[in-house]
Amino acid sequence: MLALTRKKGEALIVNNNVEITVLDIRGDQIKIGISAPRDVPIYRKEVYVQIQEENKAALASEHLEQLKKIF
Repeated sequence: MLALTRKKGEALIVNNNVEITVLDIRGDQIKIGISAPRDVPIYRKEVYVQIQEENKAALASEHLEQLKKIF
């Protein structure tokens, strides 16, 4: 993991096409802005994890239905 120090208004670039800017700092929270191409998906981590879990469950269910058809 890369840890950086940034001040309000400063930014960093990821993969030449994603810019992350510190917009505001209040107490222990920061507000960030992300500029990226439309084809780059951006999720909060908790949402991303939930999507992955639902995809795994759907895949397992689909495989179970296929197995039922075989037997």
